[in-house]
Amino acid sequence: MGPMWRERRVPGETEIFVAWQEGTGDGTLLAIHGGPDWDHSYLREPLDRLDCRLLLPDLRGCGRSGRVPEYHPDGVVEDLVRVLDSFEVERADVLGHSYGGMVAQRFAITHPERVRSLIVSGSSVLPVPPDAFDGWAERDEILAGQEDPWQREDLTPEQCVRADAFAAVEANVRRGAQVPGYLKRLGQVRFGAEWVRQLQTGGLVTPRLPDAARRIADLDIPVLLLHGRQDMTFPVSLVEATLELIPRASAVVLDDAGHMLHVDEPDGYLRAVREFLDGAAFEGGLELRSPRPV
Repeated sequence: MGPMWRERRVPGETEIFVAWQEGTGDGTLLAIHGGPDWDHSYLREPLDRLDCRLLLPDLRGCGRSGRVPEYHPDGVVEDLVRVLDSFEVERADVLGHSYGGMVAQRFAITHPERVRSLIVSGSSVLPVPPDAFDGWAERDEILAGQEDPWQREDLTPEQCVRADAFAAVEANVRRGAQVPGYLKRLGQVRFGAEWVRQLQTGGLVTPRLPDAARRIADLDIPVLLLHGRQDMTFPVSLVEATLELIPRASAVVLDDAGHMLHVDEPDGYLRAVREFLDGAAFEGGLELRSPRPV
């Protein structure tokens, strides 16, 4: 029998939809999706194989959560506090993927009393330099051949967000064998366009806080940097630089994985998260992992 997902709507200024799963072990993992105009569902697997309680909210304006007139990462952080309160969780392990990785850092820095540990997945603590991918010819070729749905006048913003996700599959997923399952996963995502509309008006604030690495180091909590070596969105080169700035950080780089590293290497991804949450992850080092059969 597979995992049993339940649903809860957390009331407040913005109603937040949460998919959740009761665990057999101690601890709660709060997983924050990226996009941000996606929903949580693309992160369910392989996290649903963990033993802890899982909380996967749709961020405000996303999926089945409520809409608001304006979007700011501080509002998202307060939503996450309400989610933990609703489940009577004092401190959670927090995982954020991509854009959600920056939200997770902001949450840890602004509400350290609610965060036991932090997992930054397919994201970065340090800002991405403009020349971070210079010389990567394969990436240049893939992106040059990627259709840009935003140039089409026959699509709504919501349709553009969806089309963009499908157009970016080759850039985001490294292993061809994983593509059919990923396409099925994308087909189930409830894409929106609330955040991109605000981005187009120039009013979107980044969730990345200034001097995030030092501020996270000052929290003195375990941090895992979980990354795909072939990530074409957040460069793997930032991982080692971040380790030097955060003494309690460790890192796992999955060699044959891209931005959607949990799709490319679900077993290696799951093992890294599980070992980290169980306290088996070593601190202050970098581990490279080769692909395993899925």
